Amino acid sequence: MSKIINVVLSGGVGSRLWPLSRKAKPKQYLPIFGGKTLFELTVERNQPLVSKVTLVGSIQNTDLAEPYLSKFNSDIIAEAAPRNTAAAIAFAAFHADPDDILIVTPSDHLIEGEEDYQQAINQGIVFAQEGYIATFGIIPTRPETGYGYIEHEGNTVLAFREKPNEETARDFLKKGSFLWNSGIFCFKAGVFLEELMRFEPKLYSAAETAFEYAQNLVLDEEHSLQIPSKSIDYAVLERSDLIKVVPAKFRWSDMGAFDSLFTYLKEKGHPVDENGNIVVGTTKHTVFVGLSNCMLINTEDAVLILDRNRSQDVKQVYESLEKGNSLLI
Repeated sequence: MSKIINVVLSGGVGSRLWPLSRKAKPKQYLPIFGGKTLFELTVERNQPLVSKVTLVGSIQNTDLAEPYLSKFNSDIIAEAAPRNTAAAIAFAAFHADPDDILIVTPSDHLIEGEEDYQQAINQGIVFAQEGYIATFGIIPTRPETGYGYIEHEGNTVLAFREKPNEETARDFLKKGSFLWNSGIFCFKAGVFLEELMRFEPKLYSAAETAFEYAQNLVLDEEHSLQIPSKSIDYAVLERSDLIKVVPAKFRWSDMGAFDSLFTYLKEKGHPVDENGNIVVGTTKHTVFVGLSNCMLINTEDAVLILDRNRSQDVKQVYESLEKGNSLLI
């Protein structure tokens, strides 16, 4: 009998949330969301819908995930060298039966509106049972430039669109036929693997070989590095004719940058001054003079001062530190 499995992806390092997020403790494991982590919230949110959890994540962080998974029926597939979402999802699909339905969820998204979420996922399960690959689009509330978009008509996907500039994002919002791409998917394991083999045979073959050589679901680096690094969007979604989109009403943020974190903290009552400035990580009296819409992020070994309009640029700071082999990442 087929199962419904929550495949949780946890391979990212959260570079745009540096210095809060580090390789040793990425953003999904920070207990700053009502005392819980995004990873914990993700697993709990999907429990009413599934019978099992399969985590696919970096071997460096599996110890952070284990305490949250121990009370559930769960497996951990540990990646020695993460190769993007197409390969990560392929590993979970190889580990499942072909008719098992996979609900693929990133571990670093903040979602509110449990009833709307379950309603959307249940619609996705129906599409999956019919042999489709379901993706979930969020009805946009603002001209966001940090998200990809899905152009749609009902449940039909017309096009996937890259992160737009401000003017294009406003145009998308005005047209009303665009959704934010949530990065959440639902399909039968076998259907996904068939489409991956169809469009990316080299990726499929290399991922299958790496999975076969895995020891106790721990993948080795040598075989992993042979896998082309591609997202599920590029590898399958933008090319398959089996895609359906579920327009969803639940509140969603990918917590990918500090502007998203600011919105969350402000809504939860975190102090913000009259000019929209905020301090995170210290109780030391801090005054912003002549500045507006700024964030001061304090950690034990680093301080970031940020114009929130440049939130996406924090990734460049992380990449610069990475190139210099800094211990701060």
